Amino acid sequence: MFRTVFTAGAAAALAAAALTPPAGAATGGPSFAPPEQITIDVVQANGSGCRPGTAAVAVAPDNTAFTVTYSDYTAVVGPGAGPTDFRKNCQLGLSLNVPQGYTYAVTQADYRGFASVQQGATATQKASYYFQGMSQTVSRSHALRGPFQNNWQVTDAVPVEALVFHPCGAKRNLNINTELLTQAGTSSPAATSFIAMDSTDGSINTRYHFSWKHCPQRR
Repeated sequence: MFRTVFTAGAAAALAAAALTPPAGAATGGPSFAPPEQITIDVVQANGSGCRPGTAAVAVAPDNTAFTVTYSDYTAVVGPGAGPTDFRKNCQLGLSLNVPQGYTYAVTQADYRGFASVQQGATATQKASYYFQGMSQTVSRSHALRGPFQNNWQVTDAVPVEALVFHPCGAKRNLNINTELLTQAGTSSPAATSFIAMDSTDGSINTRYHFSWKHCPQRR
């Protein structure tokens, strides 16, 4: 099951969806992260939410997670907003350089930001990720309804038995697609609503947590 926790101020909600893990991706139970520092190359960054120079990727020193920090990722509707500003998206293609003998899965994703949603308006955050060439896709959507003005956070967690691991011995990018959407609905035409997943000082980021396994030894 794919568990979701949406925290916005004091409000929280739980949702679940089925996931099917691939067969034979790795052997054995979860293991510790590799001691050698892994690196991540951004091979693709497309979308209005991650224009060139506005998205940065960093790996945690202990190899347990990596973060993506955006500096210009806000969907807004209302006076002064452009006709396409109500929707922003980002498609990231990441190449993870992992030590030989290890494979990984994304076990949890934390998304957060700030939103100001007027009465009658809605704001939506969507996300999915998958390995290049594989059909297994984790996809979730979360909505905020006005009136709301606060920090928001979404945590999507996958239990161990449902993890989708990178195929051992293959070189496939990890694709992450995110989207922010703001809709005016029945709010006043003079009102502005927005949802943001960006930070000018690097204090707000999305965080993806790893689960590691050893690949089977070749005979």
